[in-house]
Amino acid sequence: ILHWAGHRNVTLLDGGYTRWVAEGRPLDNNPTPYPTSDMTVRPQPGLWATRDEVRAAIGASGTCTINALSPEVYAGTSKQHYGRPGHIPGSHNVFYDTILDGQTFRSAAEIAAAFDRIGARAANRIITYRGGGISATVDAFALKLIGYDNVAVYDGSMSEWAADPALPLVTGAAP
Repeated sequence: ILHWAGHRNVTLLDGGYTRWVAEGRPLDNNPTPYPTSDMTVRPQPGLWATRDEVRAAIGASGTCTINALSPEVYAGTSKQHYGRPGHIPGSHNVFYDTILDGQTFRSAAEIAAAFDRIGARAANRIITYRGGGISATVDAFALKLIGYDNVAVYDGSMSEWAADPALPLVTGAAP
């Protein structure tokens, strides 16, 4: 959201509070008031993909669409689905959990290998999605960590896509 709002210098506490505490880092239980300030929002609409953009990406050579769901949900073999089983045609599966080690991102080399396996490097544009878009941000952020700039999240994801019976879904492990 901060990237969308136009902020360039955004970081993430890798491993979160749990890792911070486990590493014995200092904690301060005294509230520290921060001065208020004005924030100028400069929306970056290219960071979100619409249903129409995703539909247009099916079969398009310059776009790589990535599904961040588990392999079973992606393939349509899980009992869990979003109204209809399967995935968006042409989308590749990089389960968000495979680029994490618990709550911490894997190394840049491991993340790059996961996306290289599906040919993401050749794409001009990458769109990530999941069930409702939330975990798709993990894949999107990981892609940013390894240097990909033209990455968008389809926030409607499977919740929106599967609800429309006119939109195609495929099952199986292949895109």
